[in-house]
Amino acid sequence: MARFQSFSLAFLVIVIVSNHIAVDANISKNMVISWGHSQSKIIGDSLQLVLDNSTGSGAKSKRSFLFGSFEARIKLVPGNSAGVVTAYYLSSTGTAHDEIDYEFLGNVTGQPYTIHTNIFTKGVGNREQQFRVWFDPTADFHNYTIHWNPNAVVWYIDGTPIRVFRNYENQGIAFPNKQGMKIYTSLWNADDWATQGGRVKTNWIYAPFIAGLRQFRPRACYWNGVPSIIQCATKSLANWWNSPAYARLSRPQLAKLNEIQSKYKIYDYCKDTMRFNGKMPSECYKAQY
Repeated sequence: MARFQSFSLAFLVIVIVSNHIAVDANISKNMVISWGHSQSKIIGDSLQLVLDNSTGSGAKSKRSFLFGSFEARIKLVPGNSAGVVTAYYLSSTGTAHDEIDYEFLGNVTGQPYTIHTNIFTKGVGNREQQFRVWFDPTADFHNYTIHWNPNAVVWYIDGTPIRVFRNYENQGIAFPNKQGMKIYTSLWNADDWATQGGRVKTNWIYAPFIAGLRQFRPRACYWNGVPSIIQCATKSLANWWNSPAYARLSRPQLAKLNEIQSKYKIYDYCKDTMRFNGKMPSECYKAQY
């Protein structure tokens, strides 16, 4: 049986609300600062990332995982955040790596953030979908979750699904299911592309830029090498993310996803025929949800 992440009883509290399980544990037990600004820090259940014109910063999970639910509450850089990117993503290592991305692209004061999502399999990405936010992501912390199981990857914001990437590996379309991934988060300068294609640059007068992350919850299967490929995909009570309830979205979830996709999606690689010279990726012809 796959090893399900556990915490000491002193820190473990499970609350179920609308089919959502929240686990009470500290970021300091699950993550470490991995690079960057000296003012970046983890205190208890709070992570602060800092960016100025000398360096950005980043943190990563202590363990790698294969399948599960990865949620965190994130508060983005307020004010003029043009050129600034806050990232929250899963990734393995190596040139043929797998990766599942949330990237939040800043903008000038008064303009909305862009939510940039992507997925890499065996080192190949180019599967971007972008959304305009329908709330102020700088005023408070919001829940961003990546749910990853053998059937699909689903991106959620505050419990609402915004995107699905289904597993069509049996039809020759690669899917991330054979490499353990860690969770990474970072705050960095990307003014060569992040805001309006790089036309709007970072204004360092507003530095230092600060983003916050709380309640990182990796409720997932630990990666312990090749045996995990089978162990973490097995259907069992411990591997709750593989249960039938998570095989497909419910009707209410589908309704919410369709609303987000129709109202707030501003870019879809599967609609960008010029980019691919008319030869679209195979998954673009498949139902994702």
